[in-house]
Amino acid sequence: MLILLPLLLLYYGARNIHCSTVHENIRDLQALLDFKQGITSDPNGALSNWTMSSHFCRWNGVKCTLTPRLRVTYLLLNGQKLSGQISSSLGNLTFLKYLVLSYNNFVGPVPLLGSLQQLLILYLNNNNLSGNIPDALARCSNLTDLDLSSNLLVGSIPPELGFLTTLKQLSFHQNHLTGVIPLGLGNITNLTVVDLSYNHLSGPIPNQFWQMPNIVWLYLDSNNLSGNIPRTLSPLPSLQQLSVTDNMLGNTLPPNIGTVLPNLQILYLAGNMFEGFILASLGSVSGLTALDLSANKFTGQIPSIFRKLSGLTYLNLEANMLEASDSAGWEFFDDLANCRSLEVLSLYANQLQGVIPNSISNVSTNLIALLMSGNNLSGIVPSSIGKFSGLIRLSLDMNHLTGTIEDWIGKLKNLQKLNLEKNNFAGTIAPSIGNLTQLSFLSLAENKFTGFLPPSLGHLQQMNNLNLSYNNIQGSIPVDFGNLKQLVILDVSLNQLGGEIPETLGQCQQLVTIRMDQNMLTGNIPTTFSNLNSLSVLNLFHNILSGPLPAYLNNLQLITKLDLSYNDFEGEIPRNSVLDNATVVSLDGNPGLCGGAIDFHMPPCQVVSRRAGLVNNLIKTLIPIFSFMSLIMLAYTIFHAKKKTSRRSHLLLFSFGRKFPKVSYKDIAHATGNFCESNLIGRGSYGSVYKGKITQAKTQVAVKVFDLEMRCADRSFISEC
Repeated sequence: MLILLPLLLLYYGARNIHCSTVHENIRDLQALLDFKQGITSDPNGALSNWTMSSHFCRWNGVKCTLTPRLRVTYLLLNGQKLSGQISSSLGNLTFLKYLVLSYNNFVGPVPLLGSLQQLLILYLNNNNLSGNIPDALARCSNLTDLDLSSNLLVGSIPPELGFLTTLKQLSFHQNHLTGVIPLGLGNITNLTVVDLSYNHLSGPIPNQFWQMPNIVWLYLDSNNLSGNIPRTLSPLPSLQQLSVTDNMLGNTLPPNIGTVLPNLQILYLAGNMFEGFILASLGSVSGLTALDLSANKFTGQIPSIFRKLSGLTYLNLEANMLEASDSAGWEFFDDLANCRSLEVLSLYANQLQGVIPNSISNVSTNLIALLMSGNNLSGIVPSSIGKFSGLIRLSLDMNHLTGTIEDWIGKLKNLQKLNLEKNNFAGTIAPSIGNLTQLSFLSLAENKFTGFLPPSLGHLQQMNNLNLSYNNIQGSIPVDFGNLKQLVILDVSLNQLGGEIPETLGQCQQLVTIRMDQNMLTGNIPTTFSNLNSLSVLNLFHNILSGPLPAYLNNLQLITKLDLSYNDFEGEIPRNSVLDNATVVSLDGNPGLCGGAIDFHMPPCQVVSRRAGLVNNLIKTLIPIFSFMSLIMLAYTIFHAKKKTSRRSHLLLFSFGRKFPKVSYKDIAHATGNFCESNLIGRGSYGSVYKGKITQAKTQVAVKVFDLEMRCADRSFISEC
């Protein structure tokens, strides 16, 4: 035992020497251990082998120099779902060239890395980093790529970053940066990519940015930039993509923009205040694939500049003041015939007038989106529009288009969104619309469609928004609508629909909004609506629905609007949930309803025992029988009262005998002129009295008509009998 102990101590000491040999670079080791200590979550086990049992150069994501002393040169842990803070101890890895920690869940500030003189690549994008961009990054003098995009960074861009003369790519996209764009960034001649989009930057775009000799991508969109693009641009032959969308830039575009940017592929100028004509020089940019000039103040006709733009796939001119009122104004359709790859054409919200020309058929059959809504288009839609069988979206709403849709609608079998609302389309809804099985949005609202709803609409099983409101559609709602399992919004209001609401609609359990108001629907609310747990809006007002209010309506907890007013519902209003909320529920115009929350101001419901109910029903059965008998007695009394005054004769009036004439309801109606207002003698609490003359008996009579809807009318009748 005494011999064994020294041996164990010797082994332990040797093991420690071995460990110190494995981790001979204590500085880098400690920096990595500090980094690991800051990690609070590692769901993928990215740091599972970061232990003392192996050399740190063999740890996941770590690469080192090949010669002693081994120094860390790469730390690559992108996309590992790591959480925690990034330790500034990484600034001690002075040989580090690549630091890539993007697409994780890091929080806290950007680490202080000013000592990393050899750092080339710094990717910390797509995390949750906050605070300011440290100006110490300017001391990383060899940086070529700096990406801090998609974080929560605030403050201004440090002007010192203008000293990073080797920088090629700079991206601060999608943060909360404020202030102006530093002038010095435009002096970095090596820059090829600058992305400052989706921040809150203000002020003008520095003129130096329009002189960067190697710039390829320049993205400044979605900020608060003002001013204008210089009137005269210097040649930028390297620039391929330019986006300044959604700023406050204005004035006219440089006339030479097309000639000095000869290799431009993408030009996004949307959402600014540019004005004037669309420049003809843009037709010189033969490599252009996407042009977006939407939401500006461009005027005049759309120029014929597309003849050379054979590679154009996206053309968005919407929300301007562009005009077309004659054949010359529509000539651009002829030029678009050369854009054989065109997929998106938007002319929405301009001042285009007149009939859509047949030349629209010259546009590429590769078109997947055609948007011409919000103009002053009139006449019929050319049937040749049916040739665009690849269309996914077609919007012609908010125009003055007429005619039917039957000739072309069934051919667009790939449509997913069709909007024809607010026009003057007429005729029936073509059954061929059921061929468009990919449709998820269909609005034919505010037109003049007539006829019946085709059951083929039930084939549209991808449908989630169906709006057929404000037309003249008749008939009933097809039971086939129950097949629309993805339906979220159903609007058939303000038509002439009748019949009962189909029970099958209860199968559409995704429904959030149902509007069927201002029709002639009958029956009760389907019991299957109890399955619609997502329902928020149910508008059924101004119909002829009847019966008691279903108690399950109280279980629809997501209801924000329930309008059942102006129907014929009756009975007691169920209590203790949704139907107690008068700010959500409307029940006016249902005289048969009673009880409920006090805010509805409904009359109280009568409490009737079972025995009293039987008596009441018996009385209501006997009242018509005794009414006729009473009328005969009353007529006989009046006739003989004038002639017989003796007590005996008077008593005879109240004995039933053969002297009383038999009088039918028809005789009474004839005697009173169908209870004409001119024969009305007076009104009482429980009914009205009419004068009349029984023809066969030549007898002048008074006829009392009881109003059985009045409470206690039955008692009054018994009393009078």
